[in-house]
Amino acid sequence: MTVNESPAGELPEAVFDPARLEAVAASGLLDTAPEGAFDDIAQLALAITGAQMAFFTVADGRRSFWKSAVGVDPEAVRENGIRDSPCHILIGTGKELLAPDARTDPRVKDLPAVDALGIGAWAGYPVVSPGGHVIGGFCVIDNDARPFTSQQSEALRILARSVSSEIALRHALREAQASGDASAALARTLQESLSPPCLPQAPGLDVAAIHRPADATGAIGAEVVGDFYDLFHTRGRKWSAVMGDVCGKGLDAVKVTTLARYTIRAEANGYDNPATVLHRLHDALVEQHVSERFLTAAMAVFEPGPGGITGLYASAGHPPALIRRADGTVEELDATGILLSPEIPAVRDDFDETAFRLCPGDALLLYSDGLTEARDRHRGPLFGADRLGRALAATHGANAADTLDRLWQAASAHSGGHAVDDTAMMILRVVPS
Repeated sequence: MTVNESPAGELPEAVFDPARLEAVAASGLLDTAPEGAFDDIAQLALAITGAQMAFFTVADGRRSFWKSAVGVDPEAVRENGIRDSPCHILIGTGKELLAPDARTDPRVKDLPAVDALGIGAWAGYPVVSPGGHVIGGFCVIDNDARPFTSQQSEALRILARSVSSEIALRHALREAQASGDASAALARTLQESLSPPCLPQAPGLDVAAIHRPADATGAIGAEVVGDFYDLFHTRGRKWSAVMGDVCGKGLDAVKVTTLARYTIRAEANGYDNPATVLHRLHDALVEQHVSERFLTAAMAVFEPGPGGITGLYASAGHPPALIRRADGTVEELDATGILLSPEIPAVRDDFDETAFRLCPGDALLLYSDGLTEARDRHRGPLFGADRLGRALAATHGANAADTLDRLWQAASAHSGGHAVDDTAMMILRVVPS
């Protein structure tokens, strides 16, 4: 396919927006070689959907450049005209486009790419710059007409956001290197992209989360945000809550955190068992050739219902979750599981699951080890699991946000305000009847 040099025709005005074109140029992605970071996301999209081709494209005013093209001839020309493929529609609307039958869909059926690529079904999602401009698209193509399930669509939406997050991280790193403040910029960007700005409201639950970074050192390459948390709806009435902690420093740790979050979200849409999701995350760390980093994670998959929630809990080397019962009793919710590392072989049986039930007034606390390992600058005693348990019991009757605030105050008082490690907490409290 040749590139159409003339942008005349029924193209959206947004395609030629100078600010958008500037964002495309600033991304530094045009006319560059394929990269594992984007190809890995495309491969995951194919595994989730069963489609035959996946693309991440970057589009300027005349062409759509295939930064990642999985499932096509590696020797093929890696671009087509901006008017030839559906990417310009994503730019014009800023919204996803699903065409279960591309050959009859009036939005795409006359585009040359439909015949050239043998598109039977197409699902595309905008990829945005740090400034919010649509610079391209992330899509999957099936040779045959077919629907995409709501779970597959949500997974693809997450993967497209992961592509945008990768671009934002690179942008932040370039700016940070220019300003000499790489650690701070990376930490800010990672926190914004990997920790939800606000948690969704699961039915019948009062939820809250906080993240407190470690004391800054001001050194480039210093510890950046390694903790992440998430709460999201999966299938039917199922919800998932996740807490993770990546060991290490710098950009390699950032990439592992990014991989972990989007892999968990994608796999949770296919499996109701948290142990299986954690095992598949381990496999992703191995298969996608990440650096020699390890991470711990805890995951609860649950279903709200009359009188509370029921669920399964699994852990990969993570501190055990705690349940605060309505009467103030605190219980440890533990499950055996190895930490996740490309250097450690693992099978599904290496991850156990524990069933749990929360009744009205009960709460489930997930946290990172920065909480229990809080200590003063003189390396005094750790805050520890026992103090945490007592502090949680003392929050009896408090709502979710107040509980986390009081736990942080207790740990901070113990450490004299010194934070040697990132600390994250998330709590799910069943609203009393």
